[in-house]
Amino acid sequence: MTDSIQTALTAMLPNTDSVSSLLDELPLGVAVMDPHGKLLMVNEAYETLTGVDRSRIKGLGCLHALRCDYCMKDCPVMIGWDNMQARSVDANIVNRERRKIPVRLTVSPLMDESGNASGVIETIAIRGTHTLDETATGIFGLGDLIGSSPQIKKIFSMVPSIAQTDSSVLVTGETGTGKDMLAEEIHNASDRSKGPFIKVNCGALPDTLLESELFGHNKGAFTGADHDKPGRFRLAHGGTLFLTEIGDLPLPLQVKLLSFLDDKVVYPLGGTKGFHTDVRVIVATHRDLEEMVRLKQFRQDLLYRLNVIRLHLPPLRERGDDILSLQDHFLKMFQTRFGKKVEGLSQNARTILHDYQYPGNVRELRNVIEYAVNFCDDKHIRLRHLPGYLLRDSQQTPPQLTEPPQEIPAPTTQPAAQPAKSESWEDVQRKMIIDALVQTGGKKQKAAQILGWGRSTLWRKMKHFGIE
Repeated sequence: MTDSIQTALTAMLPNTDSVSSLLDELPLGVAVMDPHGKLLMVNEAYETLTGVDRSRIKGLGCLHALRCDYCMKDCPVMIGWDNMQARSVDANIVNRERRKIPVRLTVSPLMDESGNASGVIETIAIRGTHTLDETATGIFGLGDLIGSSPQIKKIFSMVPSIAQTDSSVLVTGETGTGKDMLAEEIHNASDRSKGPFIKVNCGALPDTLLESELFGHNKGAFTGADHDKPGRFRLAHGGTLFLTEIGDLPLPLQVKLLSFLDDKVVYPLGGTKGFHTDVRVIVATHRDLEEMVRLKQFRQDLLYRLNVIRLHLPPLRERGDDILSLQDHFLKMFQTRFGKKVEGLSQNARTILHDYQYPGNVRELRNVIEYAVNFCDDKHIRLRHLPGYLLRDSQQTPPQLTEPPQEIPAPTTQPAAQPAKSESWEDVQRKMIIDALVQTGGKKQKAAQILGWGRSTLWRKMKHFGIE
């Protein structure tokens, strides 16, 4: 808390600890602000309703914490008081799970001895049939990112503040942890949300094409360049450019990126005229950039420039009960998508999924649940509905199971090569297609229905996997 904020809070509420305890007992959200709408104190109900972390909220603008449609209309905190009277309105707020919650919002000035507003007190009461308990599940959400582990809650609480700056952000974490989604949520929560969010995978293109893709080129810059191309930096003007797999960026382009971060000017390939562009840069990698610097594979000065704000997404195996929360989240998602009436997972299936190490992290768990819902012919997902490689891995260190042994497929009598420890999602998809075709006797239309795909999608994937 800055000195000015502490001074303002102390002047209005000398004994903040006792006031905080009192406010926590109230069944409605309460926020105390300075006259300009900067938050000084919020109670527990406010924290639950909005999903913000009150230990980090002090000094944040009410607009960014509450995300209320009244903020941009006639709110006297934003446009000024035409009189010093409290105002109550019906409004809607958006919580951290991007859900709209109808509330009764009241803002009232706190008056000093001279009759001037020394601060503002704001209350939020849920309106209609909603209750506070419905939002108090303990599961925090940020778009499609959900969780309640301390590491994830800490990241979620930091996003509102990070979103209000233009500083570079470096997101690290293993493959499949959700780095792309986190970058997009930072963009969505920022003032740049109405601008473009453009993603470039630095490892997906050859070096010669990547420079043109990022910085653009002028006509005649190389063979085949028959017109000017603006490049992704210029296309992202007013928004955010997300560079994933930044560790794969070639050294010559690292120099150009560093130059752009310093002066915000893009120089197209084959041109001498620079173009100023207003872009926030967010980058992500699963690599150890410090080790790459030591090996002279990544520029140290660029790492310093990118590492202004660093967020690390932990692997799923370190997130405890988040595995269970994510299972239920994905189960509901695919129930709706495929029109399946799957009530849940059996205890044995939950045990297998909880004990698995998930080298592919959240992405792998999502794919496993998608596979299981596709093939589930019961009210509950059981062992026989899970991908085979999960059961093979579980047999290395068998968990305590209670379902009949026949749930685990018996090994084939024919000799076969031992599968890899973890199959890729492409291997799983190929098996899904083959299993569906076997179930339907080769009838592609019915197989597509089982998989929840269109017929053309099935044809395309069969061609991709070389399935006759």
